[in-house]
Amino acid sequence: MKRITIINGPNLNLLGKREVSVYGNESFEDFFENLKKLYPEVELKYLQSNVEGAIIDFLQQENGKDGIVLNAAGYTHTSVSIADAVRAIDSPVVEVHIRNIFAREEFRHTSLIAPHCKGSIRGLGLNGYKVAIDALLAL
Repeated sequence: MKRITIINGPNLNLLGKREVSVYGNESFEDFFENLKKLYPEVELKYLQSNVEGAIIDFLQQENGKDGIVLNAAGYTHTSVSIADAVRAIDSPVVEVHIRNIFAREEFRHTSLIAPHCKGSIRGLGLNGYKVAIDALLAL
């Protein structure tokens, strides 16, 4: 059985409540339950933190899994430490962003994490997580 972990960063715990016109009204927890039904052959795990160090701890803890889907949210553009953690682990990482970061403010156009990932998915809404899982399963 393949093992994939999804790690979400700051403010993604507010999905379904925050900026509903942009992010929709589905919580990530509800979406994750649907993912588990869509991928019964995959052991899926979900972790979320608003704290940079906790995300680094999660990445290191989940090293050795068949893949990690990472939405570092705002830390994507600012965290050298998370980028270093992604580079340091052996598990393949796919970066996901719900919104298209290139359609946002210019400072969000740069991902410090992307150069260390197998791929990056942007702007597909929550469906981007499915695309990331499919990509990891195909590796």
